[in-house]
Amino acid sequence: MGSTVIPAMRYRDPHKMIDWLCETFGFARKSVHDDGNGGVAHAELTLGEGMIMLGSARDDDFAKVQKPATTDHLVTQSAYIVVPDADAVYSRAKANGAIIVLEISDKDYGGREFTCRDPEGQVWSFGTYSPWAQSN
Repeated sequence: MGSTVIPAMRYRDPHKMIDWLCETFGFARKSVHDDGNGGVAHAELTLGEGMIMLGSARDDDFAKVQKPATTDHLVTQSAYIVVPDADAVYSRAKANGAIIVLEISDKDYGGREFTCRDPEGQVWSFGTYSPWAQSN
């Protein structure tokens, strides 16, 4: 079984963002369901044992969440993705136009990580620190 916590988000141009997320961060398309109007009703992208879900921004009761670009980049949550090589993801993110919010660095608590915004303003952190590998 993969992750039991699956972040979900909305994008104005979900097809473009699916391509970008796969190329830049290494996600793989598990499923993409078009909405019949040029958008995405539901998509699932995987990375290792993790998954995100996404779809087109729309104006229903669930999706009235404001997108970062419409709120001066205010977000209330972001995803942290454990990767074996944070420097490789950092290089691809910079090369593909991600806005680096926190530069890559080694952390006192272990691991190496960075934080960036994707082209539509969602915030992502990637690092080698895995809380699953730590003993409590």
